[in-house]
Amino acid sequence: MHEYDDGRPILWRDGKLRLLDQTLLPHQERWVSCSSVAEVAEAIRSMRVRGAPAIGLTAAAGMAIAAWQALERGDDPRVELEGAAVTLNTTRPTAVNLRWAVEQSLREVRGLTQAREITTRLDDFVSGLIDQQDAQDRAMGEFGAGLWSRPARVLTHCNTGTLATGGYGTALGVIRTAHARGNVTLVYANESRPRLQGARLTAWELSRYGIPYRILPDSAASALMARGLVDLVIVGADRIAANGDVANKIGTYQVAIAASYHGVPFYVAAPCSSIGISTPSGVEIPIEERDQEEVLQVGDERLAPDGAEVVNLAFDVTPARLITAIVTERGVLRPPFDVAIAGLFTPEVGQGNAEYSSGAASSAPTSGSGGGAACRIPPLAVSSAIETPSSTSGAVPRNDG
Repeated sequence: MHEYDDGRPILWRDGKLRLLDQTLLPHQERWVSCSSVAEVAEAIRSMRVRGAPAIGLTAAAGMAIAAWQALERGDDPRVELEGAAVTLNTTRPTAVNLRWAVEQSLREVRGLTQAREITTRLDDFVSGLIDQQDAQDRAMGEFGAGLWSRPARVLTHCNTGTLATGGYGTALGVIRTAHARGNVTLVYANESRPRLQGARLTAWELSRYGIPYRILPDSAASALMARGLVDLVIVGADRIAANGDVANKIGTYQVAIAASYHGVPFYVAAPCSSIGISTPSGVEIPIEERDQEEVLQVGDERLAPDGAEVVNLAFDVTPARLITAIVTERGVLRPPFDVAIAGLFTPEVGQGNAEYSSGAASSAPTSGSGGGAACRIPPLAVSSAIETPSSTSGAVPRNDG
């Protein structure tokens, strides 16, 4: 079918960016080309591309495009990059990956003065980020799939697959890996109103992967848990604060509350680049509020009376105390999350709060953070108090609440 058959909805080659337009899925598969910073910003803002990691990759490409444009005009790319950074950083304020990618792009060319050298460096940087994202996602999938070892019914919210990352996927990547091991019998995909990323995008991806699924109204998750039909929940994250609070698609918080009440494990899967180490808690995470028309109408059909007003928050914050574990490409973090997260960025701190695998962890690329620090994990620093795959009974774990 086309370009998406290579498995990636973001294509970058010779300063040209092509995106699979996610606003048209699942009924149309159309690619859009972005050749200017303004077009990249519009693609992010309009959600033609969405998902924190994918937004980060797209923003990095936008920075490289700025350098290409300056080179073609004979201008100083350093000036162009500063302007591009401002434009891109204001498109979606909650996703920390966006700001991380912009800052990393500027850091990549710091000290360079030749336009051609700057352009080539950023071009290579974007290509490397795309490959790195896929490798990180696959490492995350291996870690996350090790959290349970028996067939399970899994509930997820929003879309966290290839469309959201440009790679293998975060939470949906974990589901793919677990399904390949025979440990996913059914996926409940929350519809994820008002943009319906679950009904449109997650269902589309699950269909392609041959994974059994049912679309679930957002308001039905707690009812299914009460009937014992959900074994675990796994979601992604747009930003994780230093204390483990998680900002994700609106509706995630209510799922976490229901999971805690019903004793259902609630997992989060996200790369280190989604962690804002300089953000102390969820209180400091800026929450985007989008156009009320997203709620007032679907397509061309208006749902509400004239004059109706809407609160349309794009994200909510799930407190760390409701989260069973956080899966990264470097390992599985357990509470207390402030110590575990500190251990990702300062090897001497919190070494006993992450689970490690000698294979995947050592091969996964190093990622940065929202605070600009490197994400580092000391090898095989496993605490005897930490649950590892070999120490579990094989049952689907239950949440202590």
